[in-house]
Amino acid sequence: MDGQRHRSRRPANDHHRRRELPRLPRRHPRSERFGTKIFTETVTKVDFSSKPFKLFTDSRTVLADAVIISTGAVAKQLSFAGSGEGAGGFWNRGISACAVCDGAAPIFRNKPLVVIGGGDSAMEEANFLTKYGSKVYIIHRRDTFRASKIMQQRALSNPKIEVIWNSSVVEAYGDEDGKGVLGGLKVKNVVTGDVSDLKVCGLFFAIGHEPATKFLDGQLELDEDGYVVTKPGTTKTSVVGVFAAGDVQDKKYRQAITAAGTGCMAALDAEHYLQEIGSQEVGVESGLCAKL
Repeated sequence: MDGQRHRSRRPANDHHRRRELPRLPRRHPRSERFGTKIFTETVTKVDFSSKPFKLFTDSRTVLADAVIISTGAVAKQLSFAGSGEGAGGFWNRGISACAVCDGAAPIFRNKPLVVIGGGDSAMEEANFLTKYGSKVYIIHRRDTFRASKIMQQRALSNPKIEVIWNSSVVEAYGDEDGKGVLGGLKVKNVVTGDVSDLKVCGLFFAIGHEPATKFLDGQLELDEDGYVVTKPGTTKTSVVGVFAAGDVQDKKYRQAITAAGTGCMAALDAEHYLQEIGSQEVGVESGLCAKL
């Protein structure tokens, strides 16, 4: 699940308290006590064609008997004025990429909200947000959805959902109270060019995810969307000794708890594999297992 951009998938009473959750560096000592070596580096390419496996970074080559890939998937986002982080941006201050993660937060309750997208995920998230928002707008740049008919029907028949067709967001701006949170959007009709003002307190991108698998460069079997293919019921990939866990191999659930579960599965699968090959005798570093 690595690579997620400031996302939380744990319950929180305060939308902003999520930033105070312990981050990975604070957990290092626990794993290091068991002999784990941690390198904060980016793997640029891999070689799974022979044993030991080779993992390449800008500064080193790591050899391993087993590899667990957990590089995650990043939610796709659109770039427009006010969509980013920092000064002038409203990311995590009204703009999100996960309705299930953030939709129930107090800043969104009983407020008008927007979902950007036209696929099944957009329809699902819009319907989900009607539980909390006073009204949900779906902004789509075309005049038809690509979502399945049943998902379209659920969204279009929901009285709390309104679709804004042939449109895109060109700017996000702050609330009138000066609290530094999202207050509205400038929406452009892509057919007429007209720009209108839409007062909303939340915007959710639902335009898909991109798994972090480009560095694999054909070394493993991927599905049509670029996710690592695993053997059902396991974390085993198309290469024996290489395992995958978390969002990099899961495009359905994408939750912290399911990622953690597959992480545990991958650790057990890797341990069993190392025991089977007797790597404590023939391994590179006493049965080294690398986790990406």
